[in-house]
Amino acid sequence: MKRISHRTAATALLLGVTLIVTSCGSRAGDDTSTSGTAAPSCVDTSGSSIKVGAINSLSGPTAINETVIRDAITMAVDEINASGGVLGKQLDLLAEDGASEPTVFAEKAQKLISNDCVAAVFGGYTSASRKAMLPVFEDNNALLYYGQQYEGLEASDNIFYTGATTNQQIIPSLDYLKEQGVKSLYLVGSDYVFPRTSNAIVKAYAAENGIEIKGEDYTPLGSTDFSTIVNKMRAADADAVFNVVVGDSLVAFFREYTNAGLTAADMPVMSMCVGEEEVAGIGVENIAGQWSAWNYYQTLDTPDNTTFVSDFKSAYGDARVTSDPMESAYTAVHLWKAMAEKAGSFDVGAIQAAADGVSFAAPEGDVVVDGDNHHVTKTARIGEVRPDGLIYQVWESPAPIEPDPFLETYDWATELN
Repeated sequence: MKRISHRTAATALLLGVTLIVTSCGSRAGDDTSTSGTAAPSCVDTSGSSIKVGAINSLSGPTAINETVIRDAITMAVDEINASGGVLGKQLDLLAEDGASEPTVFAEKAQKLISNDCVAAVFGGYTSASRKAMLPVFEDNNALLYYGQQYEGLEASDNIFYTGATTNQQIIPSLDYLKEQGVKSLYLVGSDYVFPRTSNAIVKAYAAENGIEIKGEDYTPLGSTDFSTIVNKMRAADADAVFNVVVGDSLVAFFREYTNAGLTAADMPVMSMCVGEEEVAGIGVENIAGQWSAWNYYQTLDTPDNTTFVSDFKSAYGDARVTSDPMESAYTAVHLWKAMAEKAGSFDVGAIQAAADGVSFAAPEGDVVVDGDNHHVTKTARIGEVRPDGLIYQVWESPAPIEPDPFLETYDWATELN
């Protein structure tokens, strides 16, 4: 029986206004579940190769985040082809530019599915891009592998989510802040679904845990003016800042924060969307000492990650860095391979049926697919940006965390659902 995509009015109520929605982010938004019968698949499995697709923004405000993701997907495809392909077939990667526009992502997804006849698509970055593509994949009964962390509150039979969901990133970061003695927060984010829903979760957590919210501000995606927001932050004198600003705006935010005389020592920032690639753009002098919540850092000291980083630098240059979003996207391609091989088929239904328990020894550590909600286990980590421009782990969860996208195990989150 097909599970209906969980996209209720919950997030619409949280937003309060109509937004152009974009994750670094559902059971969110209006219900656009499938109606009617999906068109027959045109995937051609008769030859020695099979087509797969990628959609990532190579232009627009989130290109700073997504270009490296395309590189990671390409590297995974190259590795798979070098090792014999999938079910004996080489992968032919057809890549599209989402141009940082949700409608473009939906158009490109339809093209890849209907015209190019790909067996699976890897990509999407913002929640807006994923939400725009979701009905396309459901209506065509096709598969999207979404490799980015997001705000949760969603599950679809036609999407596999290989980035962190809420209980694997947002809640662990709040637990860490609480352990550090933080009793007040200032919330700042870009104006779209992921930050607003994330901050709704933060406020529910704060109410349960006696943390005061001293302010909450949003700015349009791509904004470069943070003077007013940073002045309000400084005046509020919160113990810490919870930051869900994304894309190019991160550069302007941290530069204004530094210009205002704020430091990690007196008002630390916990960021949801700052990885190694973003640190380079922001400038390490503006962000050293700050915290970043992820599941992967380039500096993880494991054999699998050492190989991964070495291979990536060999492919793209020694100056390049690896980061959580690209690692999750890389992992997504390998998980699709493992699912198809377990199923013995490229058929969507066969892959869905085979997905539960499929695992991959990822650079972040072993990840395992939950066949019910299509998310994966993840180890939560908090890292600190150091003067060399890399992020070093300062805390990790005791074990990989089972995905709970609807926060069903948290009594304080009941109204969010």
